[in-house]
Amino acid sequence: MGYTIAEKILAEHAGTEVTPGQIVNVPVDMAMANELSAALAIKELNKWGIEKLADPEKVCLIPDHFSPAKDINAAGIAKVVHDFARKHNVKWYLEVGRAGIEHAVIPLEGIILPGQIMIGGDSHTCTAGAVNSFSTGVGSTDIAAAWATGEVWLKVPRSARLIYNGKLRPHVYGKDLILHTLKDLGTAGATYMAIEFQGDVFDQLPIWDRFTMANMAIEAGAKTGLFRFDDKTRELVESTPRYLVDQPEYHVAKPDDNAVYALERVYDVSDIEPQVACPFSPDNVRNISEVKDVKIDQAVIGSCTNGWLEDLRRAAEVFRGRKVADNVRVIILPGSQRIARQAFDEGLPQIFIDAGCIFSTSTCGPCIGGHMGVLGENEVCVSTTNRNFAGRMGHLSSEVYLTNPAVAAASAVLGRIGTPDEV
Repeated sequence: MGYTIAEKILAEHAGTEVTPGQIVNVPVDMAMANELSAALAIKELNKWGIEKLADPEKVCLIPDHFSPAKDINAAGIAKVVHDFARKHNVKWYLEVGRAGIEHAVIPLEGIILPGQIMIGGDSHTCTAGAVNSFSTGVGSTDIAAAWATGEVWLKVPRSARLIYNGKLRPHVYGKDLILHTLKDLGTAGATYMAIEFQGDVFDQLPIWDRFTMANMAIEAGAKTGLFRFDDKTRELVESTPRYLVDQPEYHVAKPDDNAVYALERVYDVSDIEPQVACPFSPDNVRNISEVKDVKIDQAVIGSCTNGWLEDLRRAAEVFRGRKVADNVRVIILPGSQRIARQAFDEGLPQIFIDAGCIFSTSTCGPCIGGHMGVLGENEVCVSTTNRNFAGRMGHLSSEVYLTNPAVAAASAVLGRIGTPDEV
């Protein structure tokens, strides 16, 4: 029996044959945490009396959830992480102003590479599966154990193969493909599976759409979301700062022709129009033609899901020469400082500001209802983020509709959910 991508990576790290359902102990190539999950992991290490990390070069700490600090308590949490990083000489401690949102920073800097294993104290760690790595979210206790031992135990997941073929319609992107998939699978349809995204549609899309889809694999219950390595992957990986400086070796994980999949789907993307996830679940998805005319108070464009440079370009194309509707506020969140700098080089923030948007710092803030865009009572937001549970972005009575960046921008101009064709 052949191996899937996930099985191949886990078998190589475990040094033994693996089968789905088997528990394996594997070395981690990177153990990442944000300020919230890191603070809890540090507390565990202190409880255990651990004074030395197994390998400080395989630890990554990125404050991004309540950073820049929203209040004194958040500042205190961030300081705990900062002091810990300095004490242990953590190589990949990336401070506010030099990083951004963890799931965008890590692949763009080359911190994780194809064929590697990364665990992270955040459920959307699976984003990095777009570069052919086994990346998954775990609890802070597991993070602490990995920092102390350099290893983690995992159950080998079953794998799902999702194939996307056909020609994309205008204004349909990776976000629409993953929302359409969630409409089909539901939020538990791929529970503890490793999803492999395949198909010729990915020749039509830039690599950034792969990150969007891998990011939301967790919304189907998956352990991780993975893409095959190709020329687009190589171009990205070998242009990252870490690779350009260190030239690290990496090993591509390719699925075997006789690999066994527990779930398979084939989607014809030619039939997919822009998708909208309605309150209060990412799988409550409808075609945009079914949800037009929902009035909005706020639009959020960016985050770890759709804060890539190509996403900002798509939104800017809609905003160019237009104005945000009265009574609508728009917050633009680049995925990282690197992306923000690229956006400035292309003049995108000027377009956003001229349209009446806020071009914000790179932070998770609004996505989790933390700061810089919290929703009030009964307010409605169209957002390019990944979750829309009740109270996710603020008041329990507020509502969040998930869309792609072009649709979110068009909705901001119209003052209601609508399409770029309407503006």
